[in-house]
Amino acid sequence: MNIDIKDLGAQLSSQFQNLQGRPPGQWPLAPRVLCAAGVMAAVVGLGYFFYWDGQFEKQKKGAREEATLRAEYKNKMAQAINLEALQAQKAQVDQYVARLEKQLPNKSEMADLLSDINQAGVGRGLQFELFKPGQEVVRDYYAELPIDIKVSGRYNDVGAFAADMANLPRIVTLNNMSVTSKDGVLSLEAVAKTFRYLDPDEISAQKKARDDKKGKGKGKKGSKTAKQDKGAAT
Repeated sequence: MNIDIKDLGAQLSSQFQNLQGRPPGQWPLAPRVLCAAGVMAAVVGLGYFFYWDGQFEKQKKGAREEATLRAEYKNKMAQAINLEALQAQKAQVDQYVARLEKQLPNKSEMADLLSDINQAGVGRGLQFELFKPGQEVVRDYYAELPIDIKVSGRYNDVGAFAADMANLPRIVTLNNMSVTSKDGVLSLEAVAKTFRYLDPDEISAQKKARDDKKGKGKGKKGSKTAKQDKGAAT
């Protein structure tokens, strides 16, 4: 059966003629099908932009939250399975921290530590040309005391003195070391730093100072915002 394309096109074209003023229900088949397709496309498009798009985004968000919760669940499950091992590890860390804290003198023991440093040099036959404790620097949980020192003596004795500093029962470090030699005498100039832990009163004072500083910072920020709002209102 041969179909003339031109005749078919003419028939379809004739169906779109004289539609003005006629109800859509009385239109020929081709205009009604085309109109229904357009209405369907419009409904689908509007539904996507105004409803389905938000639903798709919620679905993606829910999938991300599910993945996060699954990861947290696996992590907590692993911790629960290894709870005894983690508790043993924590106990070891606590013991290590306790040993380190014992290497930090308290406030009343600092004088003995300074005496130990001085005796370490005198015991090696060194001559102290300078031994000057500086200004103590207080950190969050400990205090740092720098000591400017300058000792002179034989090469082996100076080296042994540096080793003695490392072997003291308390933590002492030598910083900014400078070594010079003159007429066979070796001079060591350095900053020895020793540390001590803060007592409970000092820790409380440090915490209070930090809290006060944060409070002042928030107050200044709030005052600045209020001034800006007042200026904008003016």
